[in-house]
Amino acid sequence: MKAAKAAVGGAALLVLGSALAVGMAAQSSDRLAPGLEVAGVAVGGLTPAEAEQRLQAAAQPPKVTVQAGGRSWTLNAAELGWKANPAAALAKAQQLSNERPLTERLQNLAGQSVERTVEMPAFVDQSAAAAALKRLTAGIGQQPVNGDISFDPELRRYVVKPGAPGKVVDVQAAAAAYAAQPDQTVLKLPLTVTQPQYSTEKLKGYAEQGNAMIRPLKLQLAGSDAATTLSAMQVANLFWATRDGIKLDEDVLPAAFEAAAAAINDPARSARYRWKGDHWAAEEGKSGLELEKAQALETFRTQLVNPEVTAITLPAKPTQPGLSAAELPDPASMELVAVGRSTYYGSSPERRENVAVAARLINGYVVPAGKDFSFLEALGSITPENGFVGGLIISGGRTVDGLGGGVCQVSTTAFRALYTAGLPVVERTQHSYRVKYYEPEVGFEAAVYDPGVDLKMNNDTGAPLMVRVRNEPGESRLTVELWGKKPNREVKVSPAVITSSTPAPAPKWVVNPALAPGTVRQVDWAQGGYNLYITRTIRDAAGTRTERLETQYKPWQAVFETGGS
Repeated sequence: MKAAKAAVGGAALLVLGSALAVGMAAQSSDRLAPGLEVAGVAVGGLTPAEAEQRLQAAAQPPKVTVQAGGRSWTLNAAELGWKANPAAALAKAQQLSNERPLTERLQNLAGQSVERTVEMPAFVDQSAAAAALKRLTAGIGQQPVNGDISFDPELRRYVVKPGAPGKVVDVQAAAAAYAAQPDQTVLKLPLTVTQPQYSTEKLKGYAEQGNAMIRPLKLQLAGSDAATTLSAMQVANLFWATRDGIKLDEDVLPAAFEAAAAAINDPARSARYRWKGDHWAAEEGKSGLELEKAQALETFRTQLVNPEVTAITLPAKPTQPGLSAAELPDPASMELVAVGRSTYYGSSPERRENVAVAARLINGYVVPAGKDFSFLEALGSITPENGFVGGLIISGGRTVDGLGGGVCQVSTTAFRALYTAGLPVVERTQHSYRVKYYEPEVGFEAAVYDPGVDLKMNNDTGAPLMVRVRNEPGESRLTVELWGKKPNREVKVSPAVITSSTPAPAPKWVVNPALAPGTVRQVDWAQGGYNLYITRTIRDAAGTRTERLETQYKPWQAVFETGGS
């Protein structure tokens, strides 16, 4: 009997244990433990879904007071990026429910609960907090003022305008602190001293460096006595002292270097002819020295920024003439290849003088076979020493007084001969606007400027070409002839085709204090703008081909100067 009772008792305990296990398993997966609260909200006995719904409804953002610069704002924490995290609180509540000891589970099955409280965590969107704090404190404090650096033309040196520190609210630091501790209800944002990005001390250093660089600078050709000196102001024009340091002026420096290079270059000169009264006399050529342009420019850039350097020796290479006097062709054996013509009626005495000088200088120039004709090389240089005088030139968007006005009459006439001969164009630059001296053959012209703007065409005739110029000042007529061996080709140049035109702008009036009151003087003349082209058809053994030469003339306004009052 005792054995039977023991068996029955054991079976009962087994059934009870199984029931407890099933009950506890059901409670751990389906319901939260009785007595659980999350931030004061009772969730015991609820399913996780029911508890989350109740927590979402009960989660309320607290009020937060923001203090900065003696002002205060109280606002809902949600406006500062605050958000409750019911999911994290629920996860903690579920963990507590699942980890209850057996005795507590038995108590819960018996209808007894154990009270437990879980806090409701929160998090802060730091970027949202920073944006809200920035809006709130926008009018508080003072931004730092950057210093500045500028060139004073009267003092001829760089000067510094000092900056000043500011006092600003560090909203980023405040937002980070709030994100690290979302339960804060008072946010204090102190004003912090902020230094300007460009300190006065650093700017003074750049100004001192820039001022030290403003000095006369001698440029010399290696292996030669040829030299030129840039004035202090010419050097100052090549760079800027800025808030970020010394910067070379790339809009000015290349052209300034080219001008200096032209002044000291001593290129080889080929033998040529000069007209001596009634015959052509051979003039022997000479070897020369020319800048190694790429290396010289790099040397120039490097030494320019070193204030201690006052003289720069630029690398050069020897050059040899293309023709010796013995290699010059016999003028009597040459035949006429092409002719260019132009007229210069109405030119001033100065312009006429420059036409005559340029015509004389290129007369007798010989272009070796296969080499390029260079107008500036044939001419020499546009200097008073070479015989040129002041005259009107086109420069900087104006017709102004300058040395050599009228030289382009000769370059244009030479271009017409070279182009009619069929020579390939290497370099040709148009004038900025239509020039009356080159009419009616509009667009059939070439501008030159010393230095930098040349007329170059390749002698592809297979034999040397000689340039002969006939100037008839009484008729205001200029003729350029090419003599050599006439190539077996036919060249036809068409008149210009105008594709579009633009009217001239309204006149511009400028007060000139140097003129007497009431005086009016016209210094520039109106011209319409044009887009046009001319064509050149060449027929030779290779076939027939047509080339197109484009020209775009700007509309040009008349300019009048009036006397000051």
